[in-house]
Amino acid sequence: QVQLVESGGGLVQAGGSRRLSCAASGITFSRYAMGWFRQVPGKEREFVARIGGSADFAAYGDSVKGRFTISRDNAKNTVYLQMNSLKPEDTAVYYCAADRSLVGVSRTPQYWGQGTQVTVSS
Repeated sequence: QVQLVESGGGLVQAGGSRRLSCAASGITFSRYAMGWFRQVPGKEREFVARIGGSADFAAYGDSVKGRFTISRDNAKNTVYLQMNSLKPEDTAVYYCAADRSLVGVSRTPQYWGQGTQVTVSS
């Protein structure tokens, strides 16, 4: 059974930083591209970042470029999202995702986590 479990969400002030983690189980982690998405109630889920299985490629959504960094530790089966210079508009539920394809993980990932809430106060 595949599980993606996010952690690290919470309340943070604007301009602050937060690191999200996503621990994966039930998959051969290094063979999967990993991604992060976010969603605000009433809006579509938004792509945030993705990273290849060997961490040799990373890409970001336009709204977070230069502020967020995705990374992974294959020994720990964990992917991270370092969020800096946070803005109130970054407030959302953040979801971890996994797919065998680097393209697929940014569009229709095979697996999803349950999400973790990040709230940025102004």
